[in-house]
Amino acid sequence: MNELWSLSAQQVSSRVRNGDFTIEDYVFQLLERINAIDDKIKAFITVNDDALETARKIDTKIKRQETIGPLAGVAVGVKDNICTKNIRTTCASKLLHEYKPPFDATVISRLKERDAIIIGKLNLDEFAMGSTTEFGSFGPTHNPWDPNYVVGGSSGGSAASVAASECTVSLGSDTGGSIRCPASFCSVVGFKPTYGSVSRYGLISYSNSLEQIGPIARTVSDIVMMMNAISGHDENDNTTHFQKMYEFSDASDLKKPVRFGLVKELIEGSDPVISRLVYSSMDLLSSAGFKWEEISLNSIDYSLASYYTIAMAEASSNLARYDNLRYGFDCQPEGYEWNSYFSTIRNNFGDEVKKRIMIGSHVLLSGYYSKYYLKAQKIRSILRQEVKKLFKYIDILISPTMPVLPFRLGEGIDNPMKRYLIDANTVIANLIGIPAISIPTGFNDKLPIGVQLMADEMQDQLLLSVSKIYERIAGVRRKPDFI
Repeated sequence: MNELWSLSAQQVSSRVRNGDFTIEDYVFQLLERINAIDDKIKAFITVNDDALETARKIDTKIKRQETIGPLAGVAVGVKDNICTKNIRTTCASKLLHEYKPPFDATVISRLKERDAIIIGKLNLDEFAMGSTTEFGSFGPTHNPWDPNYVVGGSSGGSAASVAASECTVSLGSDTGGSIRCPASFCSVVGFKPTYGSVSRYGLISYSNSLEQIGPIARTVSDIVMMMNAISGHDENDNTTHFQKMYEFSDASDLKKPVRFGLVKELIEGSDPVISRLVYSSMDLLSSAGFKWEEISLNSIDYSLASYYTIAMAEASSNLARYDNLRYGFDCQPEGYEWNSYFSTIRNNFGDEVKKRIMIGSHVLLSGYYSKYYLKAQKIRSILRQEVKKLFKYIDILISPTMPVLPFRLGEGIDNPMKRYLIDANTVIANLIGIPAISIPTGFNDKLPIGVQLMADEMQDQLLLSVSKIYERIAGVRRKPDFI
């Protein structure tokens, strides 16, 4: 009964079936833990009031010997830009502070069908626009390894809550590294699947062609469990793959020799402490019998500019719907003329969101479309072709997840270039739609460091199998000291 909150999803599922404890006891302990420590972490925006009642219902099914789902009782935290029926979904924005969706996102429906429990909604940068989880109307999330440091973003609450054992697993969204960045900064595992392998229906969009929902967990095995629940075609999302997704395996058996390619440009552009640790990781892989070599990506220098041009352009279009007619806060139009009313509504966007909308609108103007947006799409195509050639003889690309160590809260607020540049290693996977994962690889002065692995599209199983091997040989601890 002690510290049920520390169990993995696999352990919860197995021990619930064995009758070792009730789901109600497990969920009660998690809620007590959230109440005790979240003032330090600030990972949660909303705690689900119905979580205990849901736990009791699943316990009743077990007592009656009814069939239960593979995630029975597992507590899942959800990034607050993924719609949850009758639980507010705010995107950490004033515009949606009290919005309660009338439907569940497809990933939420699939989790509920498998008897998972939604424990609450998690903090993020407003509308998922940021890399530190400092740019939301609920304040910043703090790093569980040192509360004076950023947690990464934009899925900062999703990573911090898992690292702090406030939930067992979580869902995030990844537009340019928003799952992998906080996973690296919090010493947990964050997985961005192949674009189209997980439905985005019910995800409040930032950039449709780049973003992907994915899981965060303390182990690769828990990532596999979550992927088996949420992946697959969805008739509500035409970007999902039409073929039935195979069942993901937790095994680490490899059917053929795997060759790694260490991305030279991403190593050279990283903090020397991080580079040395990644080279040490390559030595570990060599000792485990894997072959690797350094490779180059000639178009990588332009990938970040391409990413931000495309992302901001798509954001300016997506956020046009927040005009207080279909979505927004209660602001009666009486006493306003049109321009002042519209200005009042839009001023409830945060500064970072307004900045990205303005830049996105600018690059889509007829006089600048070919100069910026079209050129960014061309770079995206060139990058894709170059990476595809590499995957003809390289199975896994490897790099630091983040080029810098976690920095102190507030350091990046007045330095947007510093914040934007930390996405340099992660945007590649989003631009070309391939799967990528961040796995803990070590620490520097108690600050976590992650390594990023990428595979060709639809090679998610290979990536997860290799990740499980790497996780085992790296042997990095996942539990912060202060909690």
